Amino acid sequence: MDEVAFPVILAWRLWKLGALGNFDPYSMVRRACGFLIREGPVTAQDRWEEAAGYSPSTLAAHIAALICGAEFFDDRGDARTAEFVRSYADFLESHIEHWTVTRRGTLVPGIRRHYIRINPGQINRCVDEDPDCGMLILSNQPPGDQYEFAANTIVDAGFLELVRYGIRSPHDSIIQDSLRVVDAVLKVETPLGPCWRRYNNDGYGQRDDGGPYNFWGVGRAWPLLTGERGHYELAAGKDPEPYVRALKNFAGGIGLIPEQIWDAADLPERHFVFGRETGAAVPLLWAHSEYIKLCRSAADGKSCELIETAHDRYVRGDRERSTIEIWKANRQIAAVKAGTQLRIQAGAPFLLYWTTDEWLHSTDAQSTPTSLDIHFVDAPVPHEPRTMRFTFLWVNENRWEGRDYEIEVHGGAGPGAGG
Repeated sequence: MDEVAFPVILAWRLWKLGALGNFDPYSMVRRACGFLIREGPVTAQDRWEEAAGYSPSTLAAHIAALICGAEFFDDRGDARTAEFVRSYADFLESHIEHWTVTRRGTLVPGIRRHYIRINPGQINRCVDEDPDCGMLILSNQPPGDQYEFAANTIVDAGFLELVRYGIRSPHDSIIQDSLRVVDAVLKVETPLGPCWRRYNNDGYGQRDDGGPYNFWGVGRAWPLLTGERGHYELAAGKDPEPYVRALKNFAGGIGLIPEQIWDAADLPERHFVFGRETGAAVPLLWAHSEYIKLCRSAADGKSCELIETAHDRYVRGDRERSTIEIWKANRQIAAVKAGTQLRIQAGAPFLLYWTTDEWLHSTDAQSTPTSLDIHFVDAPVPHEPRTMRFTFLWVNENRWEGRDYEIEVHGGAGPGAGG
């Protein structure tokens, strides 16, 4: 999902800089936004290309891309699609903590609430998309070792992408608590500067005896994460220069930044030095790009990655935002809070028929089209607990769905409830 989102953000940046030349990215933006809305919010791979689920870093890119993409539809005079895209971004934003923040943290005494690396979102095992009940498989473990962990015990710093793009304030209390956990669990202080491991119990990296990763090993510290932390510190009003220097220090040879550094005592027989490269990839272009962006941000005194429109909407709160719950084929929620705006989406035109009194009375509505080949109906949810039932008449085929779906309306707090 990240790799579908990033080109939209890039196109938006080039557009705002007047640097698109004769290239018109609209077709790509339209298809990418449609894909994100149809296929999300679960990603098939997180940014480490290892796990599926609700990822804070993926959600950050996902939301940022939709906010950027909506401006392309505005520019084409397509206000309906622009508003639809922004509303979906608002839906994602309102669920971030619900999907990806544990309330039962055990990694650091006294900190129960913090972001987790990823919520596997296995509906058959994880009720209400709850980040506190999923199990995460880490396949890069030594033979015979534990490979399945409670998802709420595995953390990384991917949540900092929420700050990078302007979706959360650097001073947000959950961000602050999560940083304390990450620093306690993943931070490595080297003679060359601070660095961080990807996530706890990571098995991707040089083994303790210096042997290479071969389906299992020990996850080492990644310099690119030092760059990411530098972006956060700048956003928080602090000096990013120590992180710029650390990245320079981690580079070797002609200035190549490695994927991982040796984060243990020197191992002379393997020529491994604390804070220097391991046998992992050199150079890692991701790390170099992070270094370049951090240098640019430090020179400007503000992050070059910030998306101002997202920051205005979600941090400053000076834009009106919708609060909706989404039902669609790949997210058939079982319950909603009374009085919620319920949006039902599909990939073809439909008539929606629904009832709140077991079909003694019913209401129908024609779906609204968008330029994304996604159609939707906003169905009002009763203000008191009851059961909503609904079905579809598929207009192009003049075919009934042949079954009813149901959603329990309840009075509980929180942003809806997943299936």
